[in-house]
Amino acid sequence: MADALWILLLALLVAAGLAVVRRRLPVLFWWLVGYPAVTLRVLTTYRATMDACGLTVPASAMRRATARMVGRQAAPVPPRRSLPLPTGSGLVMRLRMAAGQAPEDFNAAADRLRHAWGAHAVHVRPTKPGRLELRLVGWDVLTDVRPPRRWLRTEPLTLPLALREDGHWHVRDFRTVPHELILGATQSGKSVYLRNLLCGLARQPVALVGIDCKWGVELAPFAARLSALADTPDRANDLLDVLVDEMEARFRLIGMRGGTGPDAVLTSDVWGLPKARPVPVVVVVDEVAELFLAASKDDEKRRDAMVTKLIRLAQLGRAAGIYLEVCGQRFGAELGKGATMLRAQLTGRVCHRVNDETSANMALGDIAPEAALAATRIPAERPGVAVVGDSSGGWSRVRSPHLTLEDAAAVCRDTSGLIPELPRLETFRPVVAQPSAAHAVQPSARPVTG
Repeated sequence: MADALWILLLALLVAAGLAVVRRRLPVLFWWLVGYPAVTLRVLTTYRATMDACGLTVPASAMRRATARMVGRQAAPVPPRRSLPLPTGSGLVMRLRMAAGQAPEDFNAAADRLRHAWGAHAVHVRPTKPGRLELRLVGWDVLTDVRPPRRWLRTEPLTLPLALREDGHWHVRDFRTVPHELILGATQSGKSVYLRNLLCGLARQPVALVGIDCKWGVELAPFAARLSALADTPDRANDLLDVLVDEMEARFRLIGMRGGTGPDAVLTSDVWGLPKARPVPVVVVVDEVAELFLAASKDDEKRRDAMVTKLIRLAQLGRAAGIYLEVCGQRFGAELGKGATMLRAQLTGRVCHRVNDETSANMALGDIAPEAALAATRIPAERPGVAVVGDSSGGWSRVRSPHLTLEDAAAVCRDTSGLIPELPRLETFRPVVAQPSAAHAVQPSARPVTG
């Protein structure tokens, strides 16, 4: 009797320990319990599950003839698979589709496969003609997102900003997707996404330019790393003029260095220049609606002029190494003439929880209607969750790792020595208070006036 009680007590302790591990250390729980259990379930029920989900094909004539010779009926044939291999958030199998099957068939059955195998989610990705990758996710990886590991190396102007629901990182590649639109309501996580973006760029040799017409309250904490900051519509209009001049000067440089002499290197952008390449410039426009508010005819003229300049930067800036990050709580046609044209140039889209369906459709409706619907269903109690889409039509739910404003500002102060020299932007360089023994560096409330 005593031995039975000890065994029962030990079992209860093990169960309680596993429950704590599952909540606090889901990766460890997956390796200890989740992966062996799901793998055994997949291996033992693979053929029956595929048949129930309509993912099998009739047996070949040779198999049917062989089955008749032994008095049996030939069973339907499922796709050939590899062994389930573990990943950091689940497992992955590579399938070879049978004749007549398509990846869309597996996408349609993904939810049924998820329930049959007890996984949190199932994602299907074609790898080559006739083959695809079936990825099972063991738990909700967006519940607690940590920064990527140090060994996750990226190229210049590429940043891992958010974890996708399939366990992969969403990497922002400016050279592939030069301009991006970020939307989100108050307390939706938009600011955290922007902090991760600014901190990642602050560590690279990049010129950061901020336009924040709410008197700089959003971007002022990062002033120590900014090459320029405009905090009013008038200042923003002047700064955009300077950026357009910088872009035109870079195009003249490309023309002079890329097409003269018998040994000249032909290029159409700054990345092809053999030497003395201009430093990349990332322009962050925060709360774009404030930039375009108009209360009079003069304001409307200024707004239309700024939209025109932003469109020019979006259309031609990639070749000159100038990239746009446009942020706001909403983005619609009411912002004025040219807003829809500007949106068409912002091929990267990130939509957090928004206050109205119109903003979600403006961000993702032209990419995939189901992506806009997913953005409207983001719960308010999960800040940081967003829907990321691109011009190819693909989209995914993501969540950025939490980054406090103090930590982000500290990164910008520590990297202030990386600010490149751009003479045209010196007039708009924000003033930063000198460090003291008792207080940390704090940016001034207003930038220098030109």
